[in-house]
Amino acid sequence: MSVLLLLISALVLIYLSIGGTTAAGVLVVATVVGLFLDGWHLLSIIFGGGLLALSLALVFPGNFRRDKLSKPLLGWVRGQLPKLSSTEEEALRSGSVDWDGELFSGQPDWSKLLEYQPSHLSSEEQAFLDGPVEKLCGMLDDWKITHEDYDLPEKVWKFIRENGFFGLMIPKEQGGKGFSHSAHSEIVMKISTRSVSAAVTVMVPNSLGPGELLMEYGTDAQKEHYLPRLAGGEEIPCFALTSPVAGSDAGAIPDMGIVCKGQWNGEEVLGLKVTWNKRYITLAPVATLIGLAIKVYDPDKLLGDADEIGVTCVMVPKDLEGVHAGARHLPMNTVFMNGPTWGNDVFIPMDQVIGGQDMLGRGWKMLLECLSIGRSVSLPALGTGAGKVASLATGSYSLTREQFGRSISQFEGVQEALEPIAGYTYMMDAARLLTAGMLDRGVRPSVPSALLKYRNTDLMREVINHAMDVVAGRGVITGPRNFLARAYQAVPIGITVEGANILTRSLMVFGQGAIRCHPFIVEEIEAAGMDDQKAAVEKFDGIFYRHIAHTTRNALRSTVLALTGGLLEPVPRQGNIQPAYRQLARFSAAFALMTDVTLLSVGGGLKARQRLSGRMADCLVHLYYASAVIKQWHEEGYPDDQRPLVDWCLQTSLRDLKISMRELIINFPVPALRWPLRVLVFPLGATGLNGPSDKLGTIVANSIVKDTPLRHRISRGSYVNTDPEDPLGRVLNAYRLANETQEMRDRLHEAMRNRDEDQLGGIDLLMGHQRKELVDWACDQGVIKKEECDKLLEALEALYDVIRVDAFDADGIKALSRCAKGKRKVVERPPREEE
Repeated sequence: MSVLLLLISALVLIYLSIGGTTAAGVLVVATVVGLFLDGWHLLSIIFGGGLLALSLALVFPGNFRRDKLSKPLLGWVRGQLPKLSSTEEEALRSGSVDWDGELFSGQPDWSKLLEYQPSHLSSEEQAFLDGPVEKLCGMLDDWKITHEDYDLPEKVWKFIRENGFFGLMIPKEQGGKGFSHSAHSEIVMKISTRSVSAAVTVMVPNSLGPGELLMEYGTDAQKEHYLPRLAGGEEIPCFALTSPVAGSDAGAIPDMGIVCKGQWNGEEVLGLKVTWNKRYITLAPVATLIGLAIKVYDPDKLLGDADEIGVTCVMVPKDLEGVHAGARHLPMNTVFMNGPTWGNDVFIPMDQVIGGQDMLGRGWKMLLECLSIGRSVSLPALGTGAGKVASLATGSYSLTREQFGRSISQFEGVQEALEPIAGYTYMMDAARLLTAGMLDRGVRPSVPSALLKYRNTDLMREVINHAMDVVAGRGVITGPRNFLARAYQAVPIGITVEGANILTRSLMVFGQGAIRCHPFIVEEIEAAGMDDQKAAVEKFDGIFYRHIAHTTRNALRSTVLALTGGLLEPVPRQGNIQPAYRQLARFSAAFALMTDVTLLSVGGGLKARQRLSGRMADCLVHLYYASAVIKQWHEEGYPDDQRPLVDWCLQTSLRDLKISMRELIINFPVPALRWPLRVLVFPLGATGLNGPSDKLGTIVANSIVKDTPLRHRISRGSYVNTDPEDPLGRVLNAYRLANETQEMRDRLHEAMRNRDEDQLGGIDLLMGHQRKELVDWACDQGVIKKEECDKLLEALEALYDVIRVDAFDADGIKALSRCAKGKRKVVERPPREEE
């Protein structure tokens, strides 16, 4: 009994996070009670007393614990912890931890999530959205941009420059707008619902580029000179990171700068002779200021003793001799300016190093922190914009398109496709807003930015694919009527750029997050790397036992919460979603447990276990997106009409969490741990949490079909145009008329079903000239009132027009082919002179 009571007490104390003197007192009392119940038996005294002594040694630090336990354990841990490259060490030091740290802890504090300052637009930001952004969207004709001009019209470039679109994030005192990250996200998202090419053109200078780096790290002189010019569009920037031989491995870039002296403005100054070959660089063909990531070397020791200084960010004016740019890539035939840039032995002074000479070798940290901002805003906004367009257009089209005498939105197969369009769009929007809010609070979310980029672009693909299924043949015929083709064609761009999704999922999200967000691992790595053995042991001794308690507590929480359905977990009552909170807490504990087990058992082999790290990343994604949905619903005051969407999102996230966790355990690379992990995480089996019901799915599908405030909420932030000559406007106009004439058309349908065989013959509701004949017949029969006839005819014309597709004159296409043949020449990078 002494051993049993001691163990039970210890587990309860760990579960409740009680330590120190209180824990020691409880353990002593439990052991004494056990000895009394055992009648002070000798074996009870030996085992109970021995275990108590060991427990007290673990609870209280001392020479025994440090020398006999911590010192040998430190040696073992040194062999288990993953070995980090200098690039990875920089990654761990960059950015900051926020809600992602709570999810990694295994015991998320939901009150923190609900209390985080939400993202809000100022009146000035909203006015910019309602004014210049709205006007810009109205100027864009995506078909002409991508099939006739192969560029934004000159008037659009001028409007973008003159209205400060390139300086959204630059402070007002330096000529910019000084907008928040939330405003930046809203602006990019709205433009993307109109034209991907225009959205990318605007977002790149405001996310990754010399401007962002200059604001954060530039010298006063650099800021004073460049920022006003960038904000006013006098300079068009690009930033060149990717090299042909170093795509995903950005730390392996071969582009270099050699420290030397050279001529600049008629004077000999210290600088760099820069050689680079970059590709996939957005705005490079038109950029006047090229930002570069290079590796700097000092073979002549002009700066010190080191030959290799490291990754550095520099700015190269395009008009320098030896700078090559202007050739273009066509990313999936999307025509935003993108192309290669290269140069050989181009001299720049140290003043062109971002941050000046003191920032030589510190470029990787600079890039990581600025990349986290770009990943948090630009591509997630693009993905969300695609979801909103898909929701708006596909919901409208499914209502107006009729087959077998009724709207296709009533078919369960179509509803099954509309359901994830609505649900995933709401999810993407919630995650976008949560992360933009972090940025506005001063957080640099390195891990959330990676998972948001990965998940939003992946959901963009899923949503657009479902939309194409619904629209079917209407969506695959290219032409000025097509409202989905551009988004569909652009999907791979978001998935590929700023770190391909395979890399982001399998290496970055969990590989970086497991260490960056863990409450103890970073300090343990620091202890393991210390040269002073005594100091290392002392530092490790103060951390490791708390880590063991942390892991044990999460193992207990995972099992207990699974057995009880989370009933022991205190959760917020707002919104009446306690079951979802409890299950998320349960899986957070399981995720934290799996993180520790993975790091301790796989250790340095984690990099090679990309299926493992990918599944762990998926678990974190589902936890994060469910949290974002809860946060968004909270900020909007828990409106009842959003309840079905929120329930759908939470149930979907929990189902996917269960599946990812189950697959993770079944395939865990240490077979001996699979059964114990299954018992701890799924003590009752991987049952329940089966996702939304068909009934709920139908409600969610209808949320983008029925003309309600919820439909407007899902598509909020889109550019809305009801011009019947516009590709999306044509569908929205038909949708409006369909709703306005629904009762008339029902009467017409009923009359047609009941007509005599000889009446109207085989007339169809929408076919050609017969629409006028049909309306005239309905008026003559009294089915439709005279004052309704014109409205009904207008609606029928619009409903037919919306299903039409474009057809091109064969001779015209041949003429275009003759004009294009041989005119587009592939531009290769010229060989170096010495080659």
